[in-house]
Amino acid sequence: MRDCFCTINLDQEEVYRTQVVEKSLSPFFSEEFYFEIPRTFQYLSFYVYDKNVLQRDLRIGKVAIKKEDLCNHSGRETWFSLQPIDSNSEVQGKVHLELKLNELITENGTVCQQLVVHVKACHGLPLINGQSCDPYATVSLVGPSRNDQKKTKVKKKTSNPQFNEIFYFEVTRSSSYTRKSQFQVEEEDIEKLEIRIDLWNNGNLVQDVFLGEIKVPVNVLRNDASHQAWYLLQPRDNGNKSSKTDDLGSLRLNICYTEDYVLPSEYYGPLKTLLLKSPDVQPISASAAYILGEICRDKNDAVLPLVRLLLHHDKLVPFATAVAELDLKDTQDANTIFRGNSLATRCLDEMMKIVGRHYLKVTLKPILDEICESSKSCEIDPIKLKEGDNVENNKENLRYYVDKLFSTIVKSSMSCPTVMCDIFYSLRQMATQRFPNDPHVQYSAVSSFVFLRFFAVAVVSPHTFHLRPHHPDPQTVRTLTLISKTIQTLGSWGSLSKSKSSFKETFMCEFFKMFQEEGYIMAVKKFLDEISSTETKVSSGTSEPVHLKEGEMYKRAQGRTRIGKKNFKKRWFCLTSRELTYHKQPGSKDAIYTIPVKNILAVEKLEESSFNKKNMFQVIHTEKPLYVQANNCVEANEWIDVLCRVSRCNQNRLSSYHPSAYLNGNWLCCLETSENALGCKPCTAGVPADIQIDIDEDRETERIYSLFTLSLLKLQKMEEACGTIAVYQGPQKEPDDYSNFVIEDSVTTFKTIQQIKSVVEKLDEPHETYRKKRSSSAKYGSKENPIIGKTF
Repeated sequence: MRDCFCTINLDQEEVYRTQVVEKSLSPFFSEEFYFEIPRTFQYLSFYVYDKNVLQRDLRIGKVAIKKEDLCNHSGRETWFSLQPIDSNSEVQGKVHLELKLNELITENGTVCQQLVVHVKACHGLPLINGQSCDPYATVSLVGPSRNDQKKTKVKKKTSNPQFNEIFYFEVTRSSSYTRKSQFQVEEEDIEKLEIRIDLWNNGNLVQDVFLGEIKVPVNVLRNDASHQAWYLLQPRDNGNKSSKTDDLGSLRLNICYTEDYVLPSEYYGPLKTLLLKSPDVQPISASAAYILGEICRDKNDAVLPLVRLLLHHDKLVPFATAVAELDLKDTQDANTIFRGNSLATRCLDEMMKIVGRHYLKVTLKPILDEICESSKSCEIDPIKLKEGDNVENNKENLRYYVDKLFSTIVKSSMSCPTVMCDIFYSLRQMATQRFPNDPHVQYSAVSSFVFLRFFAVAVVSPHTFHLRPHHPDPQTVRTLTLISKTIQTLGSWGSLSKSKSSFKETFMCEFFKMFQEEGYIMAVKKFLDEISSTETKVSSGTSEPVHLKEGEMYKRAQGRTRIGKKNFKKRWFCLTSRELTYHKQPGSKDAIYTIPVKNILAVEKLEESSFNKKNMFQVIHTEKPLYVQANNCVEANEWIDVLCRVSRCNQNRLSSYHPSAYLNGNWLCCLETSENALGCKPCTAGVPADIQIDIDEDRETERIYSLFTLSLLKLQKMEEACGTIAVYQGPQKEPDDYSNFVIEDSVTTFKTIQQIKSVVEKLDEPHETYRKKRSSSAKYGSKENPIIGKTF
């Protein structure tokens, strides 16, 4: 049995890796990775490893798919046989080569043919042990009875070496001049000669590592005196290997690969306008955004660009509200509200991933760090207990983590992004109208998203939300799974006020009895009330303050001494939803200095030149600015972010500030002498709680255009269905043609489809022009379109 994991590579560069599945010969990973490819590549490769604690991990086999073949496998699951791995087949990068054939006259009047090989440069060589390699090239003229080899200099620490070295080889025997003063290379000789370029990494004290090779027959010069081209490096001697290999197993993959060519902004205006007016279309099912979701084979393809575009233009809340209302019309049981996988739920899922990342970080990260870095056992399944485990101790450990996590979540409403709150408010109102006799549906409509689809998912896979840098170990994964199941059940149980839990496992039912108290129900309802309210989230005196962040930093004394070491003193800072406090040590009885959150006017970075110290920021309030130095840049950014969030609704917030300190009678930035002088620089734009996403609108619109183009047949069928419904108003005798589409208003839907087809057709023309221009400009052998040579 093996402990297996899988990596995703662009050529030789690892970009992702899965979790380790222990003790299995048929591991099931079930992990999804979405990423944009930032460079050219030959192969998208997948390597399967056997994890080894003491030595290097063993590579079992690989699947390497050529870039040009990715489209053939896109959008469907396929089993790929694992291929063997050897050091001579692991290559990437390209080499720039120039060949010339010169005719030389010797001193005695004879003629010989000379080959000039100019090795110019390489590009995109792999990293060796995580570092840039020390490459050099060997240049060989190879024939039936010769193998003349020369070598370039070693270039240090580079993946893009510039060699610019020229080598000379005699191609033919010396011969007498002919009367035509022309020398012809003998056909049989030139056919048998080739130039071979091998790239190596200089190993110094260890063996050199093969980086790839190219072979160019000398007869490419038969018609031209000069040949210059880029070549992709190839594996060595794979063509001589036996086609029979050991059965290494196979890997099942589902690959979705797309390429988009983004045109200038002016081309996308009509399509963007059509999409952005979707929330105002009645009914919503006749809008361009909804139709996109209907016709795409995989709704996930449509959701990401659509959500980003609508979110950027503040159109997501009305659109999500409208499609959620459409969902509710088909929901017959209040207990299944928003439990499906519709366009509405997918849009909200994607929205929460985008705008809720910071919310998860400030809420869950400290506790998840504690869980992942401790080794407390929390296994409560009697079948899975290890020898020596005490199930009662494990229960206590698990309860401690669940209580701590639950308490943090239900006190986190102040950090919930405004966009999420606005949508939750709409969901709550619609659910109440749809099921007026169910008093709990207003809560379950919100908890089905925030607990089931947001917090519970982030707890069980923190690495996918960037809350942890790596996959947790299997024991921690099990702990997180148990916590996640309990948290999501607490959320739904509290919101529905049920007396029974929904667990199938007996041991989980027994464990959950610890939480079946009125206090948990009330805490869930209070939290759901707070995050689905339209009231401005300003801290009030009627509720307990929410603890947001604490830690040790340095503060500058408020002008009691001259600049010096004593001017900066170590203090323990604590921030709640009401106040920022600092004192000498946590828990001490020393004097505590307090700044009410409502008095904070701005929080900004402080220029390093003020005190010649890094990672400084200033809290500008109604008295003197507080200058603080954090221990590192990450910590400084976290404090600035959370202070901005908690003070975002304050009145009298400043529009400008001084980026430097006030010292020795003037501001260092603008030299104003008055301490009360207006700031000389605008405050940081945007409010962190109201997420503004920096997206490339043209890129997202281009993606949507591509999806419409790929789905033209379905769009045509939907158009025909609209015509059929409009003409034939009676019972649907043959519903198969259009029963899969949601068409509430056939006339409006038909009109929208006509508009979609029109804007797509207009975009087709510049795309076709660009494709023709690109194919003609990217000459075969250029850097953008290198010669492939032999393949493996």
